[in-house]
Amino acid sequence: MAYLTLKGINKIYPNGFHAVHDFNLEINKGEFIVFVGSSGCGKSTTLRMIAGLENISSGDFFIDGDRANEKGPRERGVAMVFQSYALYPHMSVYENMAFGLTLQGVDDDVIEKRVLNTAKILGLTEYLDRKPRALSGGQRQRVAVGRAIIRKVDIFLMDEPLSNLDAKQRVTMRSEITQIHRETGATTIYVTHDQTEAMTMADRIVVMKDGYIQQVGTPYDLYFNPVNMFVAGFIGEPPMNFINAKVNDGKINIGETVLDLEAVADKDVLKKYEGEEIAFGFRPEHIKLVGKDDERKAYTIPCTVELTELLGDNTNVYVDIRGVKTILKVDPHDSPAVDAKMSFAIPFENVYLFDLETEKRIKLREQ
Repeated sequence: MAYLTLKGINKIYPNGFHAVHDFNLEINKGEFIVFVGSSGCGKSTTLRMIAGLENISSGDFFIDGDRANEKGPRERGVAMVFQSYALYPHMSVYENMAFGLTLQGVDDDVIEKRVLNTAKILGLTEYLDRKPRALSGGQRQRVAVGRAIIRKVDIFLMDEPLSNLDAKQRVTMRSEITQIHRETGATTIYVTHDQTEAMTMADRIVVMKDGYIQQVGTPYDLYFNPVNMFVAGFIGEPPMNFINAKVNDGKINIGETVLDLEAVADKDVLKKYEGEEIAFGFRPEHIKLVGKDDERKAYTIPCTVELTELLGDNTNVYVDIRGVKTILKVDPHDSPAVDAKMSFAIPFENVYLFDLETEKRIKLREQ
């Protein structure tokens, strides 16, 4: 049986706004689950319902088999880390970390042992006497995380805890939180709008849009097997490219470029789309410049270079394909010149097709 179970969870506010729709998810003990999506998609609202900070309008929430809808936050055995550090400014790091245990009446010697152990894990030992104002943003966030894990609860809830940090601090804290999760073994639910955080930290990712779950899966599943255009475009950096293409006689037409699908799809897969437009998708990093690949195993598309961005390990190349702006990712040594006419190849196995009306992925092979 799953450790946390959400069945048909809905959140409807008094003004009638339906923030979360029919949310269903089972979470195993010790999993690291990430809710990801753009602002307003319902991910933080769902987290707050799990925490007991928001009432569940309808549906059932179970913790280890026990219905928890009416239980308060303390009864649920959760610890939460918020976007704001929420530290007490008049208390030292030691006092901030010990505060929750003091309220529970834990003995002073036990508190001291836990604080020192937690501070060692988080690299805060030399800062225990400092006030929050004397710490950097990353150090304050570590204190907030320490205050949560010191309670030794079974469920950690984290609501965009890294959003106030700079890029370098975010990378460091990502690895630290992942390591803490491994050491504690606690079930962790983490909310972010940053797909890089989701991909690097999660056992499984829940992608949300407009209050609905779009897809649940491992980072690998979501990257290589997206179920629709939203997931395909949200996961990956830069995002997947989409080009409108017309189906004609079982072939894909992108302007004057004709792509035969025989190598990647069953013969009749596009019959229902004959004469209609679909979305042709591919990831920027999956392309090869013509001359770098065997064109017999790839589709070749001509384009015009508009802009290049050297990023060190790769170059983002912004190109125009008959009026469609597209991003390619190439080796920096192969960076083309601006305004150059060129062609690139997309390996057959890296092609995605989507229904433009439903935005769902078109299966290229019958199961």
